[in-house]
Order: sequence, then C-alpha cells, then structure tokens
Amino acid sequence: MGFYSRHIFPRLLDWSLGNAALAEHRLAALAPLRSRVLEIGFGTGLNLPFFPQQVSRLTAIDSEEMLPKKVAKRIAEARMPVECLQLDASGRLPLDSQAFDGVVTTFTLCSIADVHSALDEIRRVLRSEGQYVFLEHGRSDDSRVARRQDFFNPIQKVIGCGCNLNRQIDHLIRESRFEIVKLERYLMPDVPRIFGETYRGLARRVVE
Repeated sequence: MGFYSRHIFPRLLDWSLGNAALAEHRLAALAPLRSRVLEIGFGTGLNLPFFPQQVSRLTAIDSEEMLPKKVAKRIAEARMPVECLQLDASGRLPLDSQAFDGVVTTFTLCSIADVHSALDEIRRVLRSEGQYVFLEHGRSDDSRVARRQDFFNPIQKVIGCGCNLNRQIDHLIRESRFEIVKLERYLMPDVPRIFGETYRGLARRVVE
C-alpha cells in the first residue's frame, strides 16, 4: 500500500461514509439480520452501532487494516462480540459453508476486484434460510447518468482505491444465484448523482 491508500484514503472514506445522513440507511439495511453475521468490507467499522439486538456475533473481514486505533475503539464499544479477519474477499474464505445466518455488504461490491467470486463465497457461507443484505452504490438506470459514470470510472478507481461507479448491483447479485426479495432504488441526498445511485435490499440463496 502507498501513503495515500494507507493514510489518506481511509480517513476520506470514514468521513464521507460516516456522516449522520447515512445512519438511517444503515439502520434500515441491517434491520433483518440476526444471530451470527458475516460482514464483508468492514472498513472502519461504521456499521457497528446499527446492527440490531438480534445479532449475537459478528465476523468482519476486510483486505486492508484501516485506522486501527479508531476501529479498535468502535469494536470495544460494540454490543456483540466482533472477530476481525484481514482477508481478500475475491478469494475463497477460510470459513465453513453455511456458517452464517446473515451476510452484509455496505458500499463494498463496488471495490472488490473479483466481485463474482466474492458473491459466490457469500452464497457458500450463508445458510439456506439465511439473508444477504446490501447497501451499495452503483450504475444508474438513466442512460445519461450511466454514460457519465462510465466516463469518470477510470478516475474514480484511482481516487477511490478500486471503487467502481458503474457496477449494476442487482444484476451481479442475481447472476450469483441469489433471489432478491426486496430492492429499493433511490438517490442519496446531497450527493452527485454519479455517486448517489443507491441499491438497498435483501436477497436469499437460490436453493437448487
């Protein structure tokens, strides 16, 4: 990791995604979760205050260790036990199949290099009756906005350390053999539209 990705980007991420306006969106997205939960793309632990009471244990993975002192404080204040693992979500995870009652990603699918492999792993570790909840930004349904997203995406990938503006989140999830049972599409307020196109929903494994 370079100086920017190690020291500057984590602070930008924590500031931009930690604002109070996102709190209600996190709360709504995480509400269905219960029991043992896996979070992919833990980042700086911004979701921790918003997990519902029904969550008894959280396993959190991220490929990078961001703001360790701040993250340690947030984990210490968490209501449930938290186990953090530094892992790349693009590869096979050292976790048992069907080990989790729920899996969550928030603003994560945009930046995983091999997103299909990551979604396959989410499906593998999720119990057949479990729930995958997601809160993601992605490609607009408005072709004019989508063209702007495509144009700015190469720049965004550099500034955002691999973040993509133009991934069609619902299609990616369905392609990985999930059934989306709830999906809300809306614009985040006070955010440029190329960044603010939001997908919030809940999916279940297609059991074959």
